[in-house]
Amino acid sequence: MKFFSGIGERLREGLKRSQEYLSTGLSTVLEADRPIDESLWEELEELLISADLGAAMAADFVNRGREEVMYGTVTRAEQLRPVLRRFLLDTLGAARPLKLDARPSVILMLGVNGSGKTTTAAKLAAGLKAEGRRVILAAADTFRAAAIEQLETWGQRIDVEVVRQAAGSDPAAVVFDALKSAMARGADVLVIDTAGRLHTKSNLMDELAKLKRVIERQVPGAPHEALMVLDAPTGQNGFAQAKMFHETIGLTGVALTKLDGTAKGGIVVRIVRELGLPVTLVGVGEKVDDLQAFDPARFVDALVPAS
Repeated sequence: MKFFSGIGERLREGLKRSQEYLSTGLSTVLEADRPIDESLWEELEELLISADLGAAMAADFVNRGREEVMYGTVTRAEQLRPVLRRFLLDTLGAARPLKLDARPSVILMLGVNGSGKTTTAAKLAAGLKAEGRRVILAAADTFRAAAIEQLETWGQRIDVEVVRQAAGSDPAAVVFDALKSAMARGADVLVIDTAGRLHTKSNLMDELAKLKRVIERQVPGAPHEALMVLDAPTGQNGFAQAKMFHETIGLTGVALTKLDGTAKGGIVVRIVRELGLPVTLVGVGEKVDDLQAFDPARFVDALVPAS
């Protein structure tokens, strides 16, 4: 995606708190002349857990480190830094760009209220528009008048059409109208903002599953992306939320917001490992162009510099 330019510098700046936390800890634990003993492994494991990589992944890395020492490929503590970088890259895998080949490509934005879902939908629309694509936004979070107004305000700001109905309307009706509009106007991408919580007796997951069925009937093969928007500082709660959405909707990826607001950037690696989902987008600031395509190699460079 051409519009995600300057990602390396923005990602480094956005991950500054995480990098400082992890790098400072690594510099202390992996001192050049320190012997590789049990106390080192314990401190290293504790550091990785506190950086939000999770206990299982921290233990896995320590086991890999022990193997490297056993085989003689690591003889000094400081040599474990590049081993950690390779371990993180292996876990994250290759970058996975958004699927935008269909016309219209339908992107369903999911997540609980407060995760930054509506703002992320608008920022994504702005980036796609800047790339030269015709984009339409759908305000399908009809249970919150504020969400509709917020998306409309964003639409005016970025000059993107917003399909909406009155607060309290059936979200499926909004999605139906938006799909018809996208097809009639030859839109390249339809980005759909959805509810994160309902003010009725209806079950949220039932409502979202209904939206997905409406989309599938109107555009076979859609939604092409079902992105869970997660707030990076939420930690374990975010995993529980994502698992529930994934079981019901079938997520294709994660958009991680507020990555600049946490010193625990390791959550990115945990998401890929524990949810089995790629991180496709990351938010590293408040500006409209601070939503970035996720690049594993640049992420690792920003989180754990080579030196």
